[in-house]
Amino acid sequence: MTFKSILLATTCAAVLCACGTTMPKKQSDYRAEDFGSADTYSRIFPGTDESTCEAARRALLSQGYIITLVKPSQINGRKNFQPDHDTHVQIEFHVVCAINAKGSNTTTAFVNAVRDRYTLKKSSNSASLGVGVLGSVSLPFGSTDDSMVKTGSETIPVRRFYDRFFELMEGYLDVKLDEPDKGPGDGKELDSPADEPATKAVSGQDGKESQGAAGAVANRRPEINGESSSRE
Repeated sequence: MTFKSILLATTCAAVLCACGTTMPKKQSDYRAEDFGSADTYSRIFPGTDESTCEAARRALLSQGYIITLVKPSQINGRKNFQPDHDTHVQIEFHVVCAINAKGSNTTTAFVNAVRDRYTLKKSSNSASLGVGVLGSVSLPFGSTDDSMVKTGSETIPVRRFYDRFFELMEGYLDVKLDEPDKGPGDGKELDSPADEPATKAVSGQDGKESQGAAGAVANRRPEINGESSSRE
């Protein structure tokens, strides 16, 4: 076997190995957006937009998030993580509550969480000393500055992540249904049915007494007339 044939065989083997180990890169940018009907980032809750956002605020507070924005229909919260010594991760929640229709008692909560990654970057500053004719001379001692550099930002696309948050929101949801307006007669105490016969009985007794008094007066009138005639 000649040297050229050996070189050709080696090159072909390397190319085949490279083709076999190359994995297709997953698309995580706008090309992966299909704008489907999935409800990963939204959930319908009973109640008003204010009560729904209040439940979201309490849910975030219970998990150690710092509330950065509070509005009747919008809540933002932030939490910091440190997976290792040189890496810093920050998750920021954005919650928007929109009532479904005028007069409706259901609200849709739209939620998305953005994850930002930061890496610790160290930069050393050496001290310089000016020496006459020689000019500036760098000395071996100096200072080191540490700074966090943002290396990535991504919206969390995991459905289960949002499902856990929505389940926690349900525990803090305080639904207050609108009570019907009270009429002008509501709130007044009604007379009990047992009081009606007693009232009638009292009125009947009064009637008998009045009739008895009238009869007594009528019976006394002849006596008075008789006495007057005898006197004459």
